[in-house]
Amino acid sequence: MKQVLKNERGMALALAIVALVVVGALIAGAFFSGTQEQRVAENVRRVQASFGVAEEGVYDVIRGWSTNGNNQVYNALYPYPAAPAAKDSVYFQNKTAASKTGSYSGTLYKFNDQNYLIDMTAQDTMSLAGRIRGGGTSQRVGLLARIRPLQLNANASLVSGGANVVAGSATIDGNDHLPGGWGGCPPLDSAKAGIRMESDGTVSPSGHPVILGNPPVLKDPTLTDSSFNQYGDVTYAMMAAQANITLAATNFSNGIAPTTVNGACEYANLLNWGSPSNPTGPCGNYFPIIHITGTGAIINGQEGQGILLVDGNISIQGGFQFFGITIVQGSIKTSGGGATPAHFWGTVMAKDTVSLVDTTNNISGNANLLYSKCAILKALNATGFGTMMRSRGWVQLY
Repeated sequence: MKQVLKNERGMALALAIVALVVVGALIAGAFFSGTQEQRVAENVRRVQASFGVAEEGVYDVIRGWSTNGNNQVYNALYPYPAAPAAKDSVYFQNKTAASKTGSYSGTLYKFNDQNYLIDMTAQDTMSLAGRIRGGGTSQRVGLLARIRPLQLNANASLVSGGANVVAGSATIDGNDHLPGGWGGCPPLDSAKAGIRMESDGTVSPSGHPVILGNPPVLKDPTLTDSSFNQYGDVTYAMMAAQANITLAATNFSNGIAPTTVNGACEYANLLNWGSPSNPTGPCGNYFPIIHITGTGAIINGQEGQGILLVDGNISIQGGFQFFGITIVQGSIKTSGGGATPAHFWGTVMAKDTVSLVDTTNNISGNANLLYSKCAILKALNATGFGTMMRSRGWVQLY
């Protein structure tokens, strides 16, 4: 009969080795799984951090839209895509986020006078330090921004808070007019009032003036002194604080005219108020906010455009023309004209109820005041605040 060996010495060692291998494999799998989970979680955290930094960069652009003349730079861009020699975008250099969690850089593109795209890319701090395998994490965010213009309810060529004398061959016209050579203007607006004034205001014609509009003269009981200082959620003082140009009232003579340096518009020149007669030139898209302090300003220069704020009285002489919005806390006086189509294109608001020497608006000579929706919108779009779209404002770019 065959004998079976029953000696099992050494089996315990073999079983122990097998058990160690199995347990080691389980532990290694657990460590591997845990490490992967940790890496995934860390990647997600860095992705979220980068995304937050990109969002911060986008909103930094929005917050700084109307500071340091940025709105003028953005408005001066050509619609994207532009010709190679034309500038259609602004690049933002790499900047560390205020949260210190990363940095961002990007580009702003102009689509038209109302709409822009902000393209921002950001990386978190660890990715920037180069401590991450695979090059780190970055996120790219796009935000559609629009211009939130001033809520100005003028609806007239001249909005007056008091007495008005219209003399000589002056014309105040509430029909919509397109400035010569200007592009991108909306269709002609319906006729507005020639003169819109408070209920106790007066109009005294002398000579052969012309007042046109629908109606030519409107006494509006809803028009009050506050209408000249409050425009929606923006006040006159807030606009003055945002002015690109601040000057004390004086006799400016013929000094106000567009200037350039090496072919570029000279923004540093406080007597350069843009170039409405040459809208495609270097200063054609320059629409500053001009604030004149004090009273007694006299202008007999060439031209300007944008928003003109005057704390006191102002006198316009010669052939000076201004395109956009003029808000005068005192009274306005015009004379001369004739060589140019109008002294003002857009709208003029004269409160003329403050304690000044003369609180009567005096429009005389061959001076014309023409309502222009295009001039108003151009000025508002160039000086308004940037804000995100109300819905579907942002998108994640890849």
